[in-house]
Amino acid sequence: MGEENNTTIAVRGFIRMDDNVKNIVIVMYKYSVVVKGIERKLAECGYNVTIVAGEFEKIKEVAAYTKLFIIYIPSGIIDNMVDINHLNHIHDMIWERGRSMLLIGDKKDKPELLKKHSHFENFIWLDRPVKMDELELAVEKAVEITAKKKILIVDDDPSYARMVREWIKDDYQAYSVTGGMNAISFALKTPVDLILLDYEMPVVDGPQVFQMLRQDPDTKDIPVIFLTGVDTREGVQRVMALKPNGYILKTTTKEKLLESLQGVLEK
Repeated sequence: MGEENNTTIAVRGFIRMDDNVKNIVIVMYKYSVVVKGIERKLAECGYNVTIVAGEFEKIKEVAAYTKLFIIYIPSGIIDNMVDINHLNHIHDMIWERGRSMLLIGDKKDKPELLKKHSHFENFIWLDRPVKMDELELAVEKAVEITAKKKILIVDDDPSYARMVREWIKDDYQAYSVTGGMNAISFALKTPVDLILLDYEMPVVDGPQVFQMLRQDPDTKDIPVIFLTGVDTREGVQRVMALKPNGYILKTTTKEKLLESLQGVLEK
């Protein structure tokens, strides 16, 4: 039976619900016996599995049936720009549909890959050769992550954004960008549940970004909390005059930040 028919049959076996966490898609560059072993293990754990091998555009179709993709990365991918470009394309198709990934690859490739392509830091990595008990735990963790709310941190200070990500990553899916226009681009491509927006940024500042978000039908309802370093009465009044969903001083504590996020998201 051909590869395309295998994929079609497997997709028909999926429950068509975006939040069904028992549906998993494995994406590989070419057929691998090892991947079939992974598929069998996941089936034993109660997951419905389909495989996309090489025909990456099928990701757009099967994304309607799953929240989690497992990407089986080729060995030596760092030295192969064609494979790197394919991986970035796979990432974009999955990311833009609000889905998550679990990456399986060679341990030696991981540091360089994440250094040059930091957007993969948002996902779980599993070293190859795959240990089946570790696979089960990694999938459970990845599935758990897909259920978390997504928060975008927008700040021109990467170190501050990194700190906030560390603070909230156990409770939320946390992503960060530097620069106002990057925030707009991200929010238009990827569904998020809340935006933490730096009030003072060069070129395109927080109020300008906020206005653009509110003017676009696709982003106008996303809750926005301003991050500000100004704690004077006049400064706070200026921030709140824009009518965001709240503001947080940059001097706040981790506990108060999490409390604020929870309060806005619960509304």
